[in-house]
Amino acid sequence: MNNMNLIPVYPEIFLLIATSLVLLIDMFVSDAKRHITYYLTLAVLAVCFVLTLGAFESGETVFTFHNMFVSDPLSSLLKLVSYVAVAMTLVYSRSYVSERAMVGGHLGGEFYPLALFALLGQMVMISGSNFLSIYLGLELMSLSLYAMVALRRENTSATEAAMKYFVLGAMASGFLLYGMSMLYGATGSLDLVEIARATDSGNINQTVLVFGVVFIVCGLAFKLGAVPFHMWVPDVYQGAPTAVTLLLGGAPKLAAFAICFRLLVEGLLPLAEHWQQMLIVLAVLSLAIGNITAIAQTNIKRMLAYSTISHMGFMLLGLLSGVVDHNLFSTSNAYSSAMFYAITYVMTTLGTFGVIMLLSRAGFEAENMDDFKGLNQRSPWFAGVMLVLMLSLAGIPPMMGFYAKLSVLQAVIGTGQVWLAVVAVLFSLIGAFYYLRVIKMMYFDEPQDRAPIVAHADVRVLLSLNGIAVLVLGLWPGLLMDASNLAIVRTLAGFIARVTS
Repeated sequence: MNNMNLIPVYPEIFLLIATSLVLLIDMFVSDAKRHITYYLTLAVLAVCFVLTLGAFESGETVFTFHNMFVSDPLSSLLKLVSYVAVAMTLVYSRSYVSERAMVGGHLGGEFYPLALFALLGQMVMISGSNFLSIYLGLELMSLSLYAMVALRRENTSATEAAMKYFVLGAMASGFLLYGMSMLYGATGSLDLVEIARATDSGNINQTVLVFGVVFIVCGLAFKLGAVPFHMWVPDVYQGAPTAVTLLLGGAPKLAAFAICFRLLVEGLLPLAEHWQQMLIVLAVLSLAIGNITAIAQTNIKRMLAYSTISHMGFMLLGLLSGVVDHNLFSTSNAYSSAMFYAITYVMTTLGTFGVIMLLSRAGFEAENMDDFKGLNQRSPWFAGVMLVLMLSLAGIPPMMGFYAKLSVLQAVIGTGQVWLAVVAVLFSLIGAFYYLRVIKMMYFDEPQDRAPIVAHADVRVLLSLNGIAVLVLGLWPGLLMDASNLAIVRTLAGFIARVTS
């Protein structure tokens, strides 16, 4: 321990200690004073942001804990966005959580520590450079989310969703562990750097390696919610409390991208020709089933769940476009486009569920599509925010989602797989229908609920900024895209230097 560099791990160490303190303090806080826990949680996230910002500005790649943990530009950028995503989730969820704690008692102070523990798991996943640390981070995040889905103990839908999530999550973890064990048996190491060296040497039994890759891709596909491992997504999104659904659909997607990058790109890049073929199948199936099935949904949370499946398919298109015939010339462009897409999806999803919770109140869940009818008559401003978010999810210019889709399609076309880009565009056109349907309901239908929209000032301001950011980053996407590209380039350069040293 005396020889270990703990500076890169300061954010994780602080978050663990602070979360434990928040949990202890919350034990002595009544429901009427739950805002204390809320503000403490936001303060913890702010300190973590400051601690990580220094590492991001330095741009260095630092390994510690016997190469089990890495701090690099990729991890720093994803952590910064994760802090913002979790903070926005908590702000949007504030009224939702407090009202249900006071009325039904099924959401209380445990929501905040569990959210922080899930974030800690995501941070370990993002910085994991060893199978062991990656899996520990994954399980910490997953167990926290399992518990959060089941917070509404008296609700049968929530209990059923939690059971499905837990059982299928255990199965996915089994796939991932079995794949890791096969790679460990073939290479003799759990370290991603050593695994990259071994697979690149060509002296390893290719059959064992390929079988290991198959199981790992299956486990990753479950965490992403890609078809055919998507069965849990619609039920969990619909059954969980909306605040928990937002937590599921936000920052964990960034961690899922990170774990795919760590395992497939860094550890198994020499086997790209094998896992890329599997990702093609997963991406096409996700685009097809996600977009087509979403059309038939009347529950907006379930519709957004199938939308998530299709968006994860799009993100996979970026991940599978990095290597062409063993040539790495398009690597940075492809992986940065996938990273940019993941960040775009998270930002847009945060705002969408923020509007859903804005329309909800104690005793009423705004979960059906009909609940959005006539929203323009009730609140023209927030109808406009929802309009921007729906257009972004549909990939219509000049929104942020359009540029995200365009960058991924350019990466795919750069590999020569024009047919794959055509398929993605066709299913995106199909998917635009259910987003436009929400817009039609907001602007052309009569409202079924004329109750006033009541929310804290911080929610109104943040939701407005969320919508404006999606529009502004669609008009000027260069800053975030350049940051993503720079993070990918420096991270790969640091990892390759470590492998070849």
